[in-house]
Amino acid sequence: MSTTPPEQPSGSTGTSRPTITMPSISSGARMPIPGNAEFAFVVALEIFLAILLLDDAWNTNDWAFASTIVGAAYLISRGIAKASRVLEQ
Repeated sequence: MSTTPPEQPSGSTGTSRPTITMPSISSGARMPIPGNAEFAFVVALEIFLAILLLDDAWNTNDWAFASTIVGAAYLISRGIAKASRVLEQ
């Protein structure tokens, strides 16, 4: 039969562990989380464009051109979104 040891009051052991704190959200730039909805949208769009390759009117050059246009539009939209969050000092 075992018994639980009595609880030690905090700070009475003489050893202390360092406290780890997370920085606040407003302390700086946040990195995007991998696997977010934007990435899923781009992957789904590429799959859709790849499915269009089964059509005789759609070829590899059209798929590459559409991917380039979508990629450029995505980069421009992210730049505009980030520019709108710049803090003036």
